[in-house]
Amino acid sequence: MAEGENEVRWDGLCSRDSTTRETALENIRQIIVRKTECLRLVKETPYRPADGLSNAVSLDGLNKLLAHLLMLSKRCPFKDVREKSEFILKSVQILQVGSEDAQMHTLFADSFAALGRLDNITLVMVFHPQYLESFLKTQHYLLQMDGPLPLHYRHYIGIMAAARHQCSYLVNLHVNDFLHVGGDPKWLNGLENAPQKLQNLGELNKVLAHRPWLITKEHIEGLLKAEEHSWSLAELVHAVVLLTHYHSLASFTFGCGISPEIHCDGGHTFRPPSVGNYCICDITNGNHSVDEMQVNSAGNVLVSDSFFEVEALMEKMKQLQECRDEEEASQEEMASRFEIEKRESMFVFSSDDEEVTPARDVSRHFEDTSYGYKDFSRHGMHVPTFRVQDYCWEDHGYSLVNRLYPDVGQLIDEKFHIAYNLTYNTMAMHKDVDTSMLRRAIWNYIHCMFGIRYDDYDYGEINQLLDRSFKVYIKTVVCTPEKVTKRMYDSFWRQFKHSEKVHVNLLLIEARMQAELLYALRAITRYMT
Repeated sequence: MAEGENEVRWDGLCSRDSTTRETALENIRQIIVRKTECLRLVKETPYRPADGLSNAVSLDGLNKLLAHLLMLSKRCPFKDVREKSEFILKSVQILQVGSEDAQMHTLFADSFAALGRLDNITLVMVFHPQYLESFLKTQHYLLQMDGPLPLHYRHYIGIMAAARHQCSYLVNLHVNDFLHVGGDPKWLNGLENAPQKLQNLGELNKVLAHRPWLITKEHIEGLLKAEEHSWSLAELVHAVVLLTHYHSLASFTFGCGISPEIHCDGGHTFRPPSVGNYCICDITNGNHSVDEMQVNSAGNVLVSDSFFEVEALMEKMKQLQECRDEEEASQEEMASRFEIEKRESMFVFSSDDEEVTPARDVSRHFEDTSYGYKDFSRHGMHVPTFRVQDYCWEDHGYSLVNRLYPDVGQLIDEKFHIAYNLTYNTMAMHKDVDTSMLRRAIWNYIHCMFGIRYDDYDYGEINQLLDRSFKVYIKTVVCTPEKVTKRMYDSFWRQFKHSEKVHVNLLLIEARMQAELLYALRAITRYMT
């Protein structure tokens, strides 16, 4: 435990004398508060490379102290130790949240007021406050404001959607919310125990999550004409938005390695893997790259390979911009490049891609557990092309949603625009960078994987800007998020800050949600016409 072990004496907690235990706990509390305050001051001090190792050691020491306290809060046989340990852990979190700026305070307060909790998704998304504000507003409207579906149906649909990707984190959150709003506990024993109306939604949930291009107007007709179990158009649009929201949120949860909260099952860590070696108290500090600067024994900074990766990417962006200015590819060539990229995307897989068997507590919320994206792609089947010029969100999907579920189209549209246009004009250590080309490549690559084509985009740029490790990460997060590993997260853009990787995940989940919505809403439009 290095530094922490030398300072903290745990033996007092083993005493049968409550006063001795109380004194020991107070000493531990004071040490942790001092360490936390020191790290806060470090963040406010200009960074010097030579400080890197000592700061990392200090942070690691604090993390180990917190981990030890967490163990005591759950397992110590003395009630006073358990309660005081939990109090210290919570006070550290409150201390850190309380030190943030006014905008973060407001966002945290809004999240807590709406959900009754400050969950880890919020603490990661707060890297990007503008997006988080839009996300919270949209989610609050979907779950709690007036709408076609009753509250318990909304949370149950969230459970069904998250379960499709085996996301136990989201499933458990919404199980609690479902019960809180008066949902029938029997429904939680399995989808077959829910009303037939919700069971009928299972097929749409399955296809939408894994192969949305297969959705037809017949899927829609089957739900709208099911006699006493029929859905209304407004109810179905509400359900589709919820399904796409939680499929995408499952991608974010796995893509950023978000762990359950401390009081939940599995909430055994203070640091989501998304932020590497930084405790959750430090979540809002995005100024560290995944591939940290290394310092040799002489105190000199060692330049890593990842530094040159950033430089190479910057150079490619510059060259592509120059090529754009000089000549433009023909429509036939652009169409050909799209088909090539779409075909190649089918064969982008991680070397450690393995079947993940869903746990019973998750799989009972959906049917056909073997159905997934990989089965489709590995059989070499063809993904048809969906031309955005024929059906797009701005001209078709937005108005359909707004007509059947007022105001939601506007909220979703705002969230799409914020995610797509969000920029701080930085790339790793570089400032004043126009990142629009890179953001568009990421968004269009995701849509390309779903067969969605933009006639005015040159898909040859994707291979120039996105290397294989990044493509593997993107495809895994978007298509099979339950298979994301920390190695995938660490292997792309190694010199970039954690906040930038979270930004990437925001692009991924919004592009995915829009792709699913386009296929579902097009099928609804075809049914209506």
